[in-house]
Amino acid sequence: MLFTTPTQYAALAVALIAGWLFGLASHPGGRRWKERYAQEREAHALARKDADARVAAERDTYAGTRKEHDAALAAERARADELERENNRLAKAAPVTAATIAPRDRAVPADRPLTETRPYRNRGGWFGRGNRIGTNG
Repeated sequence: MLFTTPTQYAALAVALIAGWLFGLASHPGGRRWKERYAQEREAHALARKDADARVAAERDTYAGTRKEHDAALAAERARADELERENNRLAKAAPVTAATIAPRDRAVPADRPLTETRPYRNRGGWFGRGNRIGTNG
């Protein structure tokens, strides 16, 4: 052990107290920490003022954006109301019948049904190419 006798413990205590007193005597008296505190307080006030200015600018920008958003929302609601009125009008309208359909431009012979206006050709195979296995060409 380092310290075994009461005299050694007393010497240790005296050395610690002497070091503490020497540290207090050599201290600059608080001038340095007071200057640092004042600088930090000024820097904080400047940062706070800058942050408040940015928040106010964003609030003003948001207010302009908010007005534009409200105007766009009102236009969208007006368009939706217009579409709803059109939808209701079409739902109440008379159904389309054969009498209301415009006549066709070309005439279809009466002996042929409407589905046979174009001749049907079965070409077979993939993509209408026929079965080409074993043929030359």
